[in-house]
Amino acid sequence: MIRNILSIAGSDPSGGAGIQADLKTFSARGTYGMAVLTALTAQNTQGVTGVHPVPAEFVAEQIRTIFADVRVDAVKIGMIANTEIAETVADVLKPYRDSLPIVLDPVMIAKGGSPLLASEAMDAVTYRLMPVATVVTPNLPETAALLGEPVATTRQIMADQAERLRKIGPKAVLVKGGHLESSDSPDVLADASGIHWFEGNRVATKNTHGTGCTLSSAIAAELAKGASPAEAVAIAKAYLSGAIAAAGTLTVGTGHGPVQHFHEWW
Repeated sequence: MIRNILSIAGSDPSGGAGIQADLKTFSARGTYGMAVLTALTAQNTQGVTGVHPVPAEFVAEQIRTIFADVRVDAVKIGMIANTEIAETVADVLKPYRDSLPIVLDPVMIAKGGSPLLASEAMDAVTYRLMPVATVVTPNLPETAALLGEPVATTRQIMADQAERLRKIGPKAVLVKGGHLESSDSPDVLADASGIHWFEGNRVATKNTHGTGCTLSSAIAAELAKGASPAEAVAIAKAYLSGAIAAAGTLTVGTGHGPVQHFHEWW
């Protein structure tokens, strides 16, 4: 049976991140993708020039309409934009917390440095959205912001921060180590069974636009197929590594280009 995955996120008209990256990832992982928009953005590979949030109640209406008709096998949450949307999405999804895999990628800053989450929305994301999630996938700066702590500089700090985030309510937390100053790119997963490390070689490329969206979407797709969080992360990380390695085959923009979501086919 082909699984149906719902992304709740913002739009990237350049196609490398956001809803567009999520739908490409769902397809590449052999699942059917659906999309609820939380915000429109004006952006390209060089940065974001504008953000237009969708009214929170209309975000809720989109979600409810999908659930009223379509079997949803997993949900991925990306760009939330503001407090009202964060609280609304949390309220709508809370009844599904124990029956449906929900992956939260706490998107805060675009690759070019532009903010994608209002600063006052941090508490809503931390204490309202995170507790409904199966897996939360912050990078190092996002982890530090959620905890109100300095950015991790060692593996031990990464693992400690992952566990502290997990105690806030999500079932598992994957802290991504791409910002570590090292030759590799390790990620750490904290779940009920302990700490799990996922190693990865750092690929020398500037084309990493949408990597967080892609990884979290791939994890959601694998969870929907029945994988455990650790299994889903391992499969998703391998898929993303291939997509990053093949990013140079695309010629999209002059800034941070997208990864090649369909590297296994063309």
